[in-house]
Amino acid sequence: MSIQAAPTIVIVDDDTHVVAMVSDYLREKGMNVLSSATGRGLLRFVEARTPDLILLDLVLGSEDGLQVLRELRERSDVPIIIASGQRKEEIDRIKGLDFGADDYVAKPFGLRELLARINAVLRRQESDYSRRKRVGVTYRFGGWKLRAKSRELHNPRGEAVRLTKVEHALLVAFLDKPQIPLAREHLLQSTRVHEDIFDRSVDVQILRLRKKLELDASSPRMILTQRGRGYVFALPVERD
Repeated sequence: MSIQAAPTIVIVDDDTHVVAMVSDYLREKGMNVLSSATGRGLLRFVEARTPDLILLDLVLGSEDGLQVLRELRERSDVPIIIASGQRKEEIDRIKGLDFGADDYVAKPFGLRELLARINAVLRRQESDYSRRKRVGVTYRFGGWKLRAKSRELHNPRGEAVRLTKVEHALLVAFLDKPQIPLAREHLLQSTRVHEDIFDRSVDVQILRLRKKLELDASSPRMILTQRGRGYVFALPVERD
């Protein structure tokens, strides 16, 4: 995707006033805007076409927006900004990260702030991290293999292990600097999460990643905690 081309944004919200207000504003800024009042409608849309970004409200009538997010992330890597003002923000942010959201905006939000967040997420698609994914690096560690471009992770038995977008970014950050202590701030930046996401969300993501990589997540051997310094990936890593 080139950010010079007019991006297509899909707004998923059952509040017609919000949809109209945001749509008009984004169109004034040169973006193509589509909308859906339901998560089911969004999932059907994404099966046929991939937009540049989705703004997903987490309260969609009887639907659970977090479940919609989970299903969407299983089907697509499209950038997603989640929005909600009806739940505890910290819980939403952590769960949204876990399910693969790229950013979070709290309602009521300012249109200029929303535009800035949309532009920031779109720029991240052209970041060094995104370019590294396209290069096609393969990482090997402890019998595991990760193909960065396709995000395919296989364990020593050759079985595929699914990673969310954030888990993949976090693992690549570790594999790029193995056996070197990495601060939470570095890992937070590496996952391309907006700076107002709480730092401890990194701890949540590392716990999730450990559960997928470690035989015993409570006694890790790959991703170790270093008190006062952050985390370190303990195994040597080969790249080809």
